[in-house]
Amino acid sequence: MRLIDLSSSIDASQWEPEPVSHEIVTPAEGAAHMAKEMREHFGLDFDTAELPDGELLSIDNMSLNTHTGTHIDAPSHYGSRAGYGDGRPRNIDELPLDWFHRPAFVLDFTGVEGPATLTADDIAKELARIGYQPQPMDIALLHTGADRFKGSQAFFTDFIGLDASATHFLLDLGIKVIGTDAFSLDAPFGHILRGYAATKDQGVLWPAHFIGRDREFCQIERLERLGDLPEPYGFTLSCLPVKIAGAGAGWTRAAAIFED
Repeated sequence: MRLIDLSSSIDASQWEPEPVSHEIVTPAEGAAHMAKEMREHFGLDFDTAELPDGELLSIDNMSLNTHTGTHIDAPSHYGSRAGYGDGRPRNIDELPLDWFHRPAFVLDFTGVEGPATLTADDIAKELARIGYQPQPMDIALLHTGADRFKGSQAFFTDFIGLDASATHFLLDLGIKVIGTDAFSLDAPFGHILRGYAATKDQGVLWPAHFIGRDREFCQIERLERLGDLPEPYGFTLSCLPVKIAGAGAGWTRAAAIFED
């Protein structure tokens, strides 16, 4: 079995639209903190020199939102109501795990220059090119090449997304999870707003997200290294989301699994 890591790191040193902080409490600092807590709360004196190397354990304190790094958007991210089921969109901790360990296929759109929007015809042509007929519950992955901009502001402005027709096309195939190596499954904010200003058509406003108010599905954003996949299909994607109660998204360590 071969595993290919498709996840991007959460890195506080890189540019993000929302601030990310990462405070590392070193093993030595952890030992000093424990000694202080022992004195203040238990009245016990503890010499940190008694510990191997005078160290205890490290701790990482982070502040970030759930859309940093590779993550999965839950239906509740798209809005507060759902036009299906009981009308309440599910949070990330409520979704079936088997959605996130499935056969997957990757569509190559690296030849499209962003910012731009893909249509259903674009999806159909690429499926025909690779010769694959998706099955219900497959995971669809979009290789756009946006990960080459990771760490820069261009990553958030120069990518390609899906329009309404492309999103419906994939969902009509029975797909529940769509992934991309871009910042968003939709086109960049500026591209969307310029389109709306020119047409006043509300249908161009974040369709790949807002369609999720009436059709239940998830999307994986900010994948990496989709170009390292040796074949466009014939592998399993494992992308179990972190179980955050009541959250509209959760981080994931996504990996492609190729059997020998």
